[in-house]
Amino acid sequence: MLNGKKIVLGITGSIAAYKACLIIRGLIKKGAEVQVVITPAGKEFITPITLSALTHKPVVSDFFSQRDGTWNSHVDLGLWADAMLIAPCTASTLGKMAHGIADNMLITTYLSMKAPVFIAPAMDLDMYRHPSTQQNIEQLKQYGNHFIEPTSGFLASGLEGKGRMEEPEKIVECLEQFFANTQSFSLKGELEDSSLTGKHVLITAGPTYEKIDPVRFIGNYSSGKMGFALAEECYRRGAKVTLIAGPVSLSCSEGIQRIDVESCQQMYEVTTKTFRTADIAILCAAVADFQPEQVADQKIKRKDHDLVIRLKPTHDIAAAIGQMKRDNQRIVAFALETNDEEQNARLKLQKKNADMIVLNSTRIPGTTFRSDDNQITIISKHHQKAFEKKPKADVAKDIIDELEKTL
Repeated sequence: MLNGKKIVLGITGSIAAYKACLIIRGLIKKGAEVQVVITPAGKEFITPITLSALTHKPVVSDFFSQRDGTWNSHVDLGLWADAMLIAPCTASTLGKMAHGIADNMLITTYLSMKAPVFIAPAMDLDMYRHPSTQQNIEQLKQYGNHFIEPTSGFLASGLEGKGRMEEPEKIVECLEQFFANTQSFSLKGELEDSSLTGKHVLITAGPTYEKIDPVRFIGNYSSGKMGFALAEECYRRGAKVTLIAGPVSLSCSEGIQRIDVESCQQMYEVTTKTFRTADIAILCAAVADFQPEQVADQKIKRKDHDLVIRLKPTHDIAAAIGQMKRDNQRIVAFALETNDEEQNARLKLQKKNADMIVLNSTRIPGTTFRSDDNQITIISKHHQKAFEKKPKADVAKDIIDELEKTL
């Protein structure tokens, strides 16, 4: 599935840099075309001559060629590639990527990259576990990057941990699996000319739990099935997908960046932060509208008299990102209604500054919460379209088809 794919391989200053040769061989064996971009520190561990001999391409390291002063365009590389793989990726490079410190050719190429980016960390196990490294990793995950998790080893303390770069054949398999997943849909004509290719799509899914005490919460019946179906559909159409999921028992494709949250506060923080770099937000989560004013530190015991729980409003996530929205961003919101459905949905469309509202009703049997089916109406400012009841996977296709018309 890598045949004909153009891969930019970024190499940083790690002792694992020698394994880049095996990655190159694996990619080329699968039919890929590889262009190496290496940091100055990376050249201390492996020579550009070796890499060039394997790829049959000059290695890009500096902004200008030392031979004739030709400018190496990171923008052109970002447009040329079908994927970027940074392997090995050091803690220093992770930090620069997370904070946009563009002081070498690899980072500028990363910042210009329009294709999916895969990162294979490699560093001392204690460095990998350090909170600053983990914070940078979480930041990069929110930007839609795909992480190839390092393998296990032992820390200096003797405890087991992660940090060693995944083996080259496994890294190649990750890329192959990613393209196999998208290509299988392209053969059916579902991915061809998709306007989602390379877009960063943020999706919220599932319920939120608002704690009453350590063992009780306020929640709802959302299963997350609709949001997860949307995440899979966007991923199949070539998008970089960040899925922010409430507490659900569902799994998703490995290429989807999943961030698990529990409360509205957590979902609000992650969603507003991620939306800054997203092209599209699909707000499918059933977020609790209220939370207890006070959360008990210990389990509340049964008493003879009535228990009164005072509630306060939670964050309005849709309204918050609606205020943040730029002209080139799109927001798809959901409206689950029990009465006056269309009127309430149109009010929400305006108040949330959304581009589309997906309306569904609890009055239609066998749809919405816990169901495998749904029946929706999509409402925009100048358009309204009703759909028949169908499986949520097919509903997701209808929603994304309508979304793509707005891009």
